[in-house]
Amino acid sequence: MATHLDTTKRSAAREEERESWFAADFGNLIKTVIINCAIALSFTIIFVSSAFAQEPTAEVHVVAFAVTPFVIDENGSLSGFSIELWNAIAAELNLRTSYQIVSDAEAMEKAMLLKKADLVVMPIAVTLPRVEQFDFSLPILEGGLQIIVRETGETAKPSGPLYDLLDLLISRTTLVWLGIAMLLVLLPAHLVWLLERRHKGGIISSPEYFPGILEAMYWALSCLSTQAETMPRQWIARVLAVLWMFVGVVFVASYTAQLTTTLTVKQIKESISGPQDLPGKVVGTIADSMAVDYLRAHDARVRAFDQPDQMFQALLNKEVVAVVFESPVVRYYAAHAGKGRVRLVGPGFDTGPLAMVFQLDSPLRRRVDIALVTLRHNGTYQQLYNKWFGVL
Repeated sequence: MATHLDTTKRSAAREEERESWFAADFGNLIKTVIINCAIALSFTIIFVSSAFAQEPTAEVHVVAFAVTPFVIDENGSLSGFSIELWNAIAAELNLRTSYQIVSDAEAMEKAMLLKKADLVVMPIAVTLPRVEQFDFSLPILEGGLQIIVRETGETAKPSGPLYDLLDLLISRTTLVWLGIAMLLVLLPAHLVWLLERRHKGGIISSPEYFPGILEAMYWALSCLSTQAETMPRQWIARVLAVLWMFVGVVFVASYTAQLTTTLTVKQIKESISGPQDLPGKVVGTIADSMAVDYLRAHDARVRAFDQPDQMFQALLNKEVVAVVFESPVVRYYAAHAGKGRVRLVGPGFDTGPLAMVFQLDSPLRRRVDIALVTLRHNGTYQQLYNKWFGVL
C-alpha cells in the first residue's frame, strides 16, 4: 500500500515538472516570435524610409532657352511662367531639378535627341513629326500664331470705296499737284491772251482782260488735260500751243505715276490686317518654329531669327513689316517691352495645344500629368497664368 502511494506521488511530481517545462518553453517561443517580428518590422521601416529618402535625390535634367515670358535668365537667376510652373510640379513630386539653358530652339531639340535632357518645360506645339520622336504632357497652354506690326500712332480710318476716294481727293499729293496744274494753266493762258486778244478770228473774242483771260484759261486747261478744241491764229501762239500740249501729256503721265505710288505705299502701310495679308510681305519669326512652316506655306518672305529680342528689334528697325510668332510671347511683348511701339493685328490663328516634351516612354510623363491636374485643381496653375498673362 505504501509502495503504491509513493509511485502515485512520483508520477504526479513528474507531471507537474513536465507542465512547468512546457510553460517555460511556450513563453520562450512567444518571446522569440515577438522579437523576430520586431526585428522584421524595424528592417521594413528602415527600407521604406531609405526608399523615400532616396527618391528626391533623383535629378531631373530640364532643357530650355531664354524666351520671355516662359524662361527669363537674369545672370543665372531663372524665372518665367515655365520655370515657376515646373518648380511647382517638382515640389509636388518631390523632385530635384537641374536646368540647362541653351542658346536657341535648335540646340534645345538637339539636347533632347541626344538624350542629354529628360524634358523640355517650355510650351511646345504638338505636331505629328514631334509625336513620333517625343512624348508630350497634358496641354499647359492653348497656343496659336499672332501678328504684330509697328505702332504708327495713326488712328484707324473708316474703310470703303467712298472713304478711300475722299481720302485721296484731300490728300497732300492731290493738293500739291493741283497747285502745279494751276500754275501750268495761268502761265500759258496769259501768254495766249496777250498774243491773241487783238488777232481777228483768234480764240480770244474780247481784248479786255475779263472775260478774255477766262477764255484763255479754258484753252490752257484743255491743252493740259486732254487736247485743245481750237488752235490760236497767231503763229507764236500756235508754237506755244504745240509745246503746251506736249507739257500736258508729260504732266498727266507724271501725276498718274505719283498717284499710283501714293496708293501703293498707302496699301502697303495698311494692308496687314490678318493672316490673309501676309503673302509677299517680309515677316520676321523664330527659326525652326511652327511659324516658319506656316509663313512659307503661305508665300510670305520669311526672315528667321535665333532670339525673340532680335526678331522684335528687326520690327522696330523696319527690317520687317510684321512679326508672327506664338501668341503668348507676342502678347506679352506687346503689353510690356513693346507697349506703345507695336500693336496686335487680327485674332490668333493656326491654334493648337502647347505642352511639355519628354523622352519617348518616359516614366516621368504620367507623374507630371497627375501633378498638372492637381495644380489646376488647387488653383496654383491659374495663379501662375494670371501672373504672367493676365486674368482670363
